[in-house]
Amino acid sequence: MTNHVHLLLTPRDKESVGQLMKRIGQRYVQYVNRTYKRSGTLWEGRFRSCIAQEDNYLLHCQRYIELNPVRAEMVEHPADYKWSSYRTNAQGESNELIKPHFMYEELGSTETLRQASYRELFRYNLEPGLVDEIRKATNGNYVLGNDRFKEEIRKALGRRVKPGKAGRPVKKEK
Repeated sequence: MTNHVHLLLTPRDKESVGQLMKRIGQRYVQYVNRTYKRSGTLWEGRFRSCIAQEDNYLLHCQRYIELNPVRAEMVEHPADYKWSSYRTNAQGESNELIKPHFMYEELGSTETLRQASYRELFRYNLEPGLVDEIRKATNGNYVLGNDRFKEEIRKALGRRVKPGKAGRPVKKEK
Protein backbone atom coordinates (compact mmCIF):
# COMPACT_ATOMS: atom_id res chain seq x y z
CA MET A 1 0.00 0.00 0.00
CA THR A 2 1.30 3.44 -0.90
CA ASN A 3 0.82 6.21 1.63
CA HIS A 4 0.70 9.82 0.58
CA VAL A 5 1.14 12.95 2.61
CA HIS A 6 -0.52 16.07 1.25
CA LEU A 7 0.48 19.55 2.35
CA LEU A 8 -1.10 22.77 1.16
CA LEU A 9 1.44 25.52 1.74
CA THR A 10 1.73 29.20 0.98
CA PRO A 11 5.48 29.83 1.09
CA ARG A 12 7.07 33.07 2.27
CA ASP A 13 9.78 32.83 -0.38
CA LYS A 14 10.70 30.61 -3.32
CA GLU A 15 13.07 28.37 -1.36
CA SER A 16 10.95 27.71 1.73
CA VAL A 17 8.93 24.69 0.48
CA GLY A 18 12.04 22.87 -0.73
CA GLN A 19 13.82 23.60 2.55
CA LEU A 20 10.81 22.41 4.55
CA MET A 21 10.62 19.15 2.61
CA LYS A 22 14.36 18.62 3.02
CA ARG A 23 14.16 19.11 6.78
CA ILE A 24 11.08 16.88 7.12
CA GLY A 25 12.83 14.21 5.11
CA GLN A 26 15.97 14.37 7.22
CA ARG A 27 14.32 14.52 10.63
CA TYR A 28 11.49 12.09 9.98
CA VAL A 29 13.72 9.51 8.32
CA GLN A 30 16.13 9.70 11.25
CA TYR A 31 13.24 9.25 13.68
CA VAL A 32 11.77 6.25 11.82
CA ASN A 33 15.16 4.62 11.31
CA ARG A 34 16.05 5.05 14.99
CA THR A 35 12.63 3.93 16.24
CA TYR A 36 12.36 0.86 14.00
CA LYS A 37 16.09 0.02 13.92
CA ARG A 38 16.33 0.35 10.16
CA SER A 39 18.34 2.33 7.65
CA GLY A 40 17.81 3.95 4.30
CA THR A 41 15.28 6.28 2.78
CA LEU A 42 11.51 6.20 3.21
CA TRP A 43 10.37 7.96 0.08
CA GLU A 44 10.96 7.24 -3.55
CA GLY A 45 12.18 10.18 -5.54
CA ARG A 46 11.46 13.83 -5.09
CA PHE A 47 8.29 15.30 -3.65
CA ARG A 48 5.63 16.23 -6.14
CA SER A 49 4.04 19.62 -6.19
CA CYS A 50 2.12 22.15 -8.18
CA ILE A 51 1.57 25.87 -8.04
CA ALA A 52 -2.13 26.50 -7.52
CA GLN A 53 -4.02 29.64 -8.41
CA GLU A 54 -5.55 31.00 -5.21
CA ASP A 55 -8.91 31.97 -6.71
CA ASN A 56 -11.15 28.91 -6.19
CA TYR A 57 -8.33 26.42 -6.70
CA LEU A 58 -6.97 26.83 -3.18
CA LEU A 59 -10.27 25.77 -1.62
CA HIS A 60 -10.61 22.98 -4.23
CA CYS A 61 -7.18 21.72 -3.16
CA GLN A 62 -8.16 21.84 0.50
CA ARG A 63 -11.26 19.82 -0.26
CA TYR A 64 -9.24 17.39 -2.38
CA ILE A 65 -6.75 16.80 0.42
CA GLU A 66 -9.30 16.56 3.21
CA LEU A 67 -11.54 14.20 1.20
CA ASN A 68 -8.69 11.83 0.28
CA PRO A 69 -9.18 9.60 3.36
CA VAL A 70 -12.91 9.45 2.51
CA ARG A 71 -12.19 8.51 -1.14
CA ALA A 72 -9.74 5.87 0.11
CA GLU A 73 -12.49 4.52 2.39
CA MET A 74 -10.31 4.99 5.47
CA VAL A 75 -12.99 7.11 7.16
CA GLU A 76 -16.59 8.10 6.47
CA HIS A 77 -16.11 11.84 7.03
CA PRO A 78 -13.03 14.12 6.87
CA ALA A 79 -13.46 15.00 10.57
CA ASP A 80 -12.82 11.33 11.40
CA TYR A 81 -9.26 11.40 10.01
CA LYS A 82 -6.94 12.46 12.81
CA TRP A 83 -4.31 14.02 10.54
CA SER A 84 -6.76 16.24 8.67
CA SER A 85 -7.05 20.01 9.04
CA TYR A 86 -10.82 19.69 8.60
CA ARG A 87 -11.47 19.81 12.35
CA THR A 88 -9.57 23.10 12.58
CA ASN A 89 -11.16 24.72 9.53
CA ALA A 90 -14.71 23.40 9.98
CA GLN A 91 -15.02 22.89 13.72
CA GLY A 92 -12.58 25.35 15.27
CA GLU A 93 -10.28 22.77 16.85
CA SER A 94 -7.01 24.43 17.85
CA ASN A 95 -3.89 23.46 15.88
CA GLU A 96 -0.79 25.64 16.02
CA LEU A 97 0.49 24.24 12.71
CA ILE A 98 -2.47 25.55 10.73
CA LYS A 99 -2.60 29.22 9.83
CA PRO A 100 -5.76 30.33 8.02
CA HIS A 101 -5.22 31.43 4.45
CA PHE A 102 -6.83 34.70 3.38
CA MET A 103 -9.12 32.74 1.03
CA TYR A 104 -10.42 30.83 4.06
CA GLU A 105 -10.84 34.06 5.99
CA GLU A 106 -12.98 35.45 3.16
CA LEU A 107 -15.55 32.69 3.78
CA GLY A 108 -17.14 34.77 6.55
CA SER A 109 -16.76 37.78 8.81
CA THR A 110 -16.58 35.69 12.00
CA GLU A 111 -14.95 32.40 12.90
CA THR A 112 -18.39 30.80 13.30
CA LEU A 113 -19.47 31.94 9.81
CA ARG A 114 -16.18 30.79 8.26
CA GLN A 115 -16.51 27.35 9.84
CA ALA A 116 -20.13 27.02 8.67
CA SER A 117 -19.16 28.09 5.13
CA TYR A 118 -16.27 25.64 5.15
CA ARG A 119 -18.51 22.78 6.26
CA GLU A 120 -20.90 23.69 3.45
CA LEU A 121 -18.10 23.12 0.92
CA PHE A 122 -18.05 19.47 1.99
CA ARG A 123 -21.74 18.73 1.42
CA TYR A 124 -20.82 17.53 -2.06
CA ASN A 125 -17.92 15.52 -3.46
CA LEU A 126 -15.45 17.11 -5.84
CA GLU A 127 -16.23 16.61 -9.49
CA PRO A 128 -14.19 13.69 -10.90
CA GLY A 129 -12.72 15.96 -13.60
CA LEU A 130 -11.40 18.33 -10.94
CA VAL A 131 -9.89 15.44 -8.96
CA ASP A 132 -8.09 14.31 -12.14
CA GLU A 133 -6.93 17.88 -12.88
CA ILE A 134 -5.44 18.25 -9.38
CA ARG A 135 -3.72 14.85 -9.62
CA LYS A 136 -2.26 15.55 -13.07
CA ALA A 137 -0.99 18.98 -12.03
CA THR A 138 0.62 17.60 -8.87
CA ASN A 139 2.11 14.46 -10.40
CA GLY A 140 3.48 16.39 -13.37
CA ASN A 141 4.64 19.43 -11.39
CA TYR A 142 2.36 21.58 -13.55
CA VAL A 143 0.37 24.68 -12.67
CA LEU A 144 -3.21 24.34 -11.42
CA GLY A 145 -5.33 27.25 -12.56
CA ASN A 146 -6.90 28.96 -15.51
CA ASP A 147 -5.07 29.57 -18.81
CA ARG A 148 -4.20 33.21 -18.01
CA PHE A 149 -2.63 32.18 -14.69
CA LYS A 150 -0.69 29.36 -16.37
CA GLU A 151 0.69 31.79 -18.94
CA GLU A 152 1.77 34.25 -16.22
CA ILE A 153 3.60 31.49 -14.37
CA ARG A 154 5.16 30.17 -17.60
CA LYS A 155 6.60 33.62 -18.31
CA ALA A 156 7.80 34.07 -14.72
CA LEU A 157 9.47 30.64 -14.51
CA GLY A 158 10.53 30.25 -18.11
CA ARG A 159 9.42 26.63 -18.26
CA ARG A 160 6.48 24.48 -19.33
CA VAL A 161 3.59 24.67 -16.87
CA LYS A 162 1.11 22.27 -18.49
CA PRO A 163 1.38 18.93 -20.28
CA GLY A 164 2.53 18.99 -23.87
CA LYS A 165 0.83 17.21 -26.72
CA ALA A 166 1.31 13.44 -26.77
CA GLY A 167 3.56 11.96 -29.42
CA ARG A 168 6.39 13.26 -31.49
CA PRO A 169 6.25 16.61 -33.20
CA VAL A 170 5.15 16.51 -36.82
CA LYS A 171 8.08 16.80 -39.23
CA LYS A 172 7.95 19.82 -41.48
CA GLU A 173 8.37 19.02 -45.12
CA LYS A 174 11.26 20.71 -46.89
